[in-house]
Amino acid sequence: MNAAIDTFFAKFEELADDAEALSQIRSLILRQAFSGVFSNEPRTKAIPELLHREDAPQQPLIPQSWDWTSGEQVFDVIRGVSYKKHEARDNDATGYLPLLRANNIGTTLSYDGLVFVPSANVRPEQLIRQGDIIIAMSSGSKKLVGKAAPALADFNGAFEAFCGLVRSAGAVHNPFLAWYFKSPHYTEFITTAGKGIGINNLKKGDLLSLPIPLPPLTEQKRIVAKVDALMAQCDRLEAQLRERDTRQADLARAALARFSEAPTPENLDLIFHDSFTLTPADLRKTILTLAVQGKLDHPTTDDGDVPSLSDFRNASTKLALSLGLRAPKDQPKETEPPFEIPAHWRWMPLAELGAAQTGTTPSKNDKNAFGGDIPFIKPADILPNTINYSNESLTRYGAESGSRLAPAGTLLMVCIGTIGKCNVTDFECAFNQQINSLSPVQWIDSRYLLIAVRESNFQEAAWRKSSSTTIAILNKGKWLSIPVPIPPLAEQRRIVAKVDQLMALVDKWEACLEQSRTTATRLLDALVAELTNAQNPSLDPLETPA
Repeated sequence: MNAAIDTFFAKFEELADDAEALSQIRSLILRQAFSGVFSNEPRTKAIPELLHREDAPQQPLIPQSWDWTSGEQVFDVIRGVSYKKHEARDNDATGYLPLLRANNIGTTLSYDGLVFVPSANVRPEQLIRQGDIIIAMSSGSKKLVGKAAPALADFNGAFEAFCGLVRSAGAVHNPFLAWYFKSPHYTEFITTAGKGIGINNLKKGDLLSLPIPLPPLTEQKRIVAKVDALMAQCDRLEAQLRERDTRQADLARAALARFSEAPTPENLDLIFHDSFTLTPADLRKTILTLAVQGKLDHPTTDDGDVPSLSDFRNASTKLALSLGLRAPKDQPKETEPPFEIPAHWRWMPLAELGAAQTGTTPSKNDKNAFGGDIPFIKPADILPNTINYSNESLTRYGAESGSRLAPAGTLLMVCIGTIGKCNVTDFECAFNQQINSLSPVQWIDSRYLLIAVRESNFQEAAWRKSSSTTIAILNKGKWLSIPVPIPPLAEQRRIVAKVDQLMALVDKWEACLEQSRTTATRLLDALVAELTNAQNPSLDPLETPA
């Protein structure tokens, strides 16, 4: 047996560890089946020049006992039933017959959502028989054109004009032909060969010109048996994957609940089990939520209290005036906080936490405004882990006269379009009109503020308060009204440190997951390449893989 095939079957279940890999394995099985890999003969027969098309994909060598044939030699193509719109109805009635449409063609044929037309419109040869293959010949969806499925039983109905029917002329075993129309040999040919194919239409001539590798009838049946057995194994693996995913989701939720109750690095390690289906994004979201709920740290007697609301308002006003801004307006208090927080914390609207402003953009006609050394930030420059300061820049004149300046440690959040993107500035910069800013007072750690506004409750509130126009807009007033849970400053800083510690663990885990996926993908790709390119593998057609 070929070494690559030995490896493939030995690692069959390991390679088929997810739905994408399983789909690739199914495709590989069919590619091998119609390349003669399941035969004991050497593969040396090339496609004859008569059947070769310059625009078609390269065809494999096949065993000497096989023949290269064209579609017109082994099957007939019958076009679908035409009817006028007023003739069709959605339910059955005397004198009417059902028609399949392109949407009824999937992995198998679906008989839901049929259209019914007068039986006089249907010719006898258009009635569907067991073994016929129904093909989507034309569709508004490029992905649907060429899709084919066999009829597993006679059907007292037909198919509409946007479909076609392939019926064996007798030289080919029906199940063999059915598998061919699911193979990469077929799909690659109709996607790449001939003008118009793979766009929105497939012509009868395209099907009749298909190059089909045809073994003797007895071997056709052995190949079908082999493919059926391998596909059944894939079906079992697919069912196991679904069951595993369900079980792992339950275990992952339990581990996440335990981490939520005691968010320690040790309990976080439990979530990093290879078999769990939690994503790094899920974990990051949970860590942020726990942080603003006060579950990542415990208060100490040295923390002090959160200053009073009047202290915050006085400090915010003083900061705003120092930056040349208006004093903040009073904000209505939210009646129902989104979740409970520790008793020594306080819910406060964003407006009370510092000096806010909305950015502006200098006139492009003012050449003196651009080309300085002050970074000018746009929404695309606000990234998850940093702010890109290397794009457009302003002069101080441009920043002060046509834009807005924000000092280091200022929160920037996109409030038009991709609402919620945010980060904190490392140094002084300007920003455009799609961005709101908040420069926090001395009792707010800007890194804690970033955690609070990235947390899902704040993000959801931002979207709820935005306008529902063509482009989402969250005005500054509504943005500033969203409440934030505030602990004492020392506790804020400990929370930031804890979040950094846990996020670093998640980053490390994510890198390990990515490396594992890359390794598995490379192994599968290498095996597929070797199996696809091998010229003379041998495999007993009746042998069943371990």
